[in-house]
Amino acid sequence: MLFPDSRGRRLRANDNFRRMIRETKLSRDDLILPLFAIEGKSVKKPIDSMPGHFQMSCDHIVDTAKKAQEAGLPAIILFGVPDKKDALATRAYSSDSIVQKAVRAVKEQVPELTVITDVCLCGYTDHGHCGVMDKGIIDNDASLDLLARTALSHVEAGADMVAPSDMMDGRVAEIRQTLDEDGFSHIPIMSYAVKYSSAFYGPFRQAAESAPKFGDRKTYQMDPGNSLEAVREATMDIEEGADIIMVKPALSYLDIIYRLKTEIDLPIAAYNVSGEYSIMKAGEMMGWVDARKLIMETLISIKRAGADLILTYSAIDVARELNE
Repeated sequence: MLFPDSRGRRLRANDNFRRMIRETKLSRDDLILPLFAIEGKSVKKPIDSMPGHFQMSCDHIVDTAKKAQEAGLPAIILFGVPDKKDALATRAYSSDSIVQKAVRAVKEQVPELTVITDVCLCGYTDHGHCGVMDKGIIDNDASLDLLARTALSHVEAGADMVAPSDMMDGRVAEIRQTLDEDGFSHIPIMSYAVKYSSAFYGPFRQAAESAPKFGDRKTYQMDPGNSLEAVREATMDIEEGADIIMVKPALSYLDIIYRLKTEIDLPIAAYNVSGEYSIMKAGEMMGWVDARKLIMETLISIKRAGADLILTYSAIDVARELNE
């Protein structure tokens, strides 16, 4: 039917109509909160480029985890800022390192909250790359054992899920085999399968102190111009044992989220990354935009594209708003 017999505005006339026919709805259950753990006690260092976020010692991580649970969030994901760095990222897989301590603290104090850990070496190597170096080149295969040891150490500390973000070929299979052999076959892997080389990571690298000391990450993170490659990467990780596939960043890659949703049958996670968050917050500080409305619209767009889970720095605020 055409106008005047058909009038699209009839069902937009009031809020109740709009609520009743809304196709995409955001839920607290969709959201995961990233947190940055640092050594010390009573430490809460503001992250300048990410207003409202901090590098936090374990006591403050626990406090924030409690707030996340009270807001109705199902999970957090932990990133570590270690006290030492070296060529072999030894603090990444040490049982007494910061992520492992933070996991134990949260699981002791907030046991019902799901704790996911980021598995990567970039924050722990003295060169800032996501794998070990050999003559100035990232040695993919030599990095796999260290990544698997890191994942295992997180799980032994109590992590409920591990999320490898390094983009080394074969790391999902190596982690899956290691966890299975050590009695952790029940632990799921959320793979950063489709992680693009992006300018949107800048604030995160400040927060995690993980910027590369030289070069860039284009030899292992994906080229922004590619989408077929995203399907290949996701398919390989599924075959290696991934349980959830992640796309990162989210907002500039909504087409990739949608494509994967139509082509694979695993849950899709998307990372609403630091640069996306910081741009909105900066715009609000300048008086140009309403960050709260932008964030809600952004998250709806990510969900509409097909994401089942969304990692977002706005998770607590959004969950509280959804509770109202």
